[in-house]
Amino acid sequence: MADEILVRADRDGIAALTLNRPDALNALSDDLLAALSAEIAALENDRDTRVVILRGAGKVFCAGHDLKEMQLGRQAEDSGASYFADLFRRCADVMLGLQRLPQPVIAEVHGIATAAGCQLVASCDMAVAAEGTRFGVNGVNIGLFCSTPMVALTRNVPRKVAFEMLTTGAFIIADRAREVGLVNHVVSHVELREKTLDLAKTVAGKLDAAVKIGKRAFYDQIDLEMDAAYAHAAEVMTQNMLWRDTDEGIDAFLAKRKPDWAR
Repeated sequence: MADEILVRADRDGIAALTLNRPDALNALSDDLLAALSAEIAALENDRDTRVVILRGAGKVFCAGHDLKEMQLGRQAEDSGASYFADLFRRCADVMLGLQRLPQPVIAEVHGIATAAGCQLVASCDMAVAAEGTRFGVNGVNIGLFCSTPMVALTRNVPRKVAFEMLTTGAFIIADRAREVGLVNHVVSHVELREKTLDLAKTVAGKLDAAVKIGKRAFYDQIDLEMDAAYAHAAEVMTQNMLWRDTDEGIDAFLAKRKPDWAR
C-alpha cells in the first residue's frame, strides 16, 4: 500500500478507494488525479461494484491541490497558463466522473477537507464525517479564489453559506457541515469507518439496477424546471416499473417475504 498513491479494496460489492499520500496530506497531485480518473473509468462498467467509498490515509482526508506542483507549473514559457487550464480540466473530469458513476459514492471524511478536498466531498453523493473535521474553500487566504470548488459546493449548501466560506476562507466544523447539507452524518473518529460501511452496506443491499437508474435520474432532473423534472422522472419510473425485479419486489412486499431478485 505504501507504494500506491490510490489504493482500492473490494468486498461484498463495495469498492473502497483510499487517497494514499499521507505525507502530502493527500493533496491532489497530477499522478493522484490520473489514478482517480483511471479508477473511475474502471468502475463505470464494473457490474460487481454496487457502492464506492472514498477515504484518505493518514491524518486528513484531502488538503486540495498540490501547491508545490502548481508552483512548478508556473515555470513554463506561458507562465503556466496551459498547465493550469489542463489541471483544472482534469480535476473537473474527476469530480464529474464521481457524479456520473452509476454507483453511489460515499465520502468518508476526517481531519480536513480543504479547497479541492472539499470539492471532492461535495462531488460525492453522500458523506460521513468524523467529529471535528474541518471543511473549507480557503484559497482566498493565499490570493486564489476557489472558483472550481465553488461549483460543487454551491450545489450542496445554501448560497450565502457558500459565499461566506469562499470569501472569508474560514473553516466550518463537521456539525455545521451537516446542518448546511455538506455531509449526511457526523460520528466519532472511532465510529467513522463502521458508520460509513453500514451506510454503504444498506445501499448495496437494495436492487442494484434501481439504485443506478435512480442516481442518474437524480442528477438529470435536479436542474430542470419543475414540469420538465416531473416528465423526466415519470419516464424513468415507468421504465423501472416494467422490470421483472421490480414486479418481484412489490410481490414480496405484499406477501411479507424477502424478494428473490435476479440482480
